[in-house]
Amino acid sequence: MSSIQVNILTPDGSKYKGEAEGVIVPGVLGSFEVRHNHAPIVSTLDVGSVYLKTDKKSTVYAISGGTIEVNANVASLIVESAESAVEIDKSRAEEAKQRALANLHDSDKDTARAKRALARAENRLKLIISGK
Repeated sequence: MSSIQVNILTPDGSKYKGEAEGVIVPGVLGSFEVRHNHAPIVSTLDVGSVYLKTDKKSTVYAISGGTIEVNANVASLIVESAESAVEIDKSRAEEAKQRALANLHDSDKDTARAKRALARAENRLKLIISGK
């Protein structure tokens, strides 16, 4: 198997460090996949899901944006947060969604911030529902 080293880092520490066949990330201009011998790149990541493919299984993480650097078969993701489906608290995610929806309708609130909070909450809930 041709593999790459993947490091997923959050402010709370390392979320994943290991070999993978590939990783699919939510780039700001669209999702893309990084595999063995990928060209060097630095890109901004959007709210979305990171699909990590190893020889044994696939793991999906909900992320809240960040950056990815790929160089010499090492993909380093530095993200605001990363949670697998089993780590997500469904009631907390639903509460966050309701707060974001309320803030969208409140003219005193920052609309862009509320939209981003809504996207994060919906992404987390989608990951729970899909079971991936």
